[in-house]
Amino acid sequence: MNSRGAKLLPSPRSRPRRVFVKQRRSGLSDLVQRVISTPRICEHPGVCALLDKSASSKPQTKVTSTDTSDVLDDDVNLGPSANPLAKPSDFNFLKVIGKGSFGKVLLAKHKADEKFYAVKVLQKKAIIKKKEQKHIMAERNVLLKNVKHPFLVGLHYSFQTTDKLYFILDYINGGELFFHLQRDHVFLEPRARFYAAEIASAIGYLHSLNIVYRDLKPENILLDSKGHVVLTDFGLCKEGIEPNATTSTFCGTPEYLAPEVLRKQAYDRTVDWWCLGAVLYEMLYGLPPFYSRNTAEMYEKILKQPLVLKANISNAACSLLQGLLAKERLERLGARNDIAEIKEHVFFSVINWDDLEARKITPPFNPNVTGPSDLRHFDPEFTQEPVPSSVCSSPNFLPVTESMREAAEAFAGFSYAPSADSMFF
Repeated sequence: MNSRGAKLLPSPRSRPRRVFVKQRRSGLSDLVQRVISTPRICEHPGVCALLDKSASSKPQTKVTSTDTSDVLDDDVNLGPSANPLAKPSDFNFLKVIGKGSFGKVLLAKHKADEKFYAVKVLQKKAIIKKKEQKHIMAERNVLLKNVKHPFLVGLHYSFQTTDKLYFILDYINGGELFFHLQRDHVFLEPRARFYAAEIASAIGYLHSLNIVYRDLKPENILLDSKGHVVLTDFGLCKEGIEPNATTSTFCGTPEYLAPEVLRKQAYDRTVDWWCLGAVLYEMLYGLPPFYSRNTAEMYEKILKQPLVLKANISNAACSLLQGLLAKERLERLGARNDIAEIKEHVFFSVINWDDLEARKITPPFNPNVTGPSDLRHFDPEFTQEPVPSSVCSSPNFLPVTESMREAAEAFAGFSYAPSADSMFF
């Protein structure tokens, strides 16, 4: 679920980034939104229907409400998608911490064990309208595979009501990389190297599972309370991509699209190494490598303009950026031996990868959060929003509509519960 960074005070140094942030906040053109399968922030209001309990004894009539938030009728059979051990009313929803086209991410506290979670709540209607069911189910599948990696967000379980999907995720409150980069403008090389190494480790792990991430960007990279990277938002992941396999779906985020994706050519897992190069470039220089306010011009630059590297970074950093941002995917660093090539590059020669993946390396920046309620690294644009009552009320009993039945079928198998021994209920 993508969010955006906080506002900057005006300064000549921050002007290019403020323009960049402004464009991200306002979103892309309708055309780009249709062809790029990454939702941008938009509002999707809920309507809470209050019914007289006495109506349950009368013949049911058609509900004219435009929303059916928190509806769960016994006549809607969720089948294998049901998770009888979980429901919205199990949580106290405390704050909005992120937003997207399909719903919101909320800080929630489980009533039984009093643990804090990030709960991603998605509107089925919006997902179906944009035909994104496959991406949501792919995200669910990838989350189930990622629970043991130190730099990937963990899924505790998932469940659904007739109109919403709920992901119960690790609560990470060190802030988005985008948030910190917007505040600091650029990172010094040791800090950028540390983040790039942890990101590469996460991407390499996904590749080992034959998963291509496809949407690496600072908004999808979180920092935990200690300052370690946590990669999140797996909606654009593609499963089943073996080392020499390719895919061709046109998707991603414009600033980070690899040339072969723009050319609508077949592409492979090296698109993720291109994106790593773009993110590293942005950490060192403050903007993505081929950024332009004009999307068409930016695409032209990605395809044709040589990479421009200023002299304020080391030769090793320049070499790595040139390798990752090679326009021809077969010439790109990682094309032959995937993450092994990344790890062996001189830029990472000071990294002990075993220690890194054991989280034994002290992060260069500590978010210094005081506890779960410390929201200093979340954008006030979100945290000041009221929590919508529709996400946390217990299900009501309303007449079943055909759209409800269709939604139940569209997300069959979504819900997930770990073994009974590991459930915390």
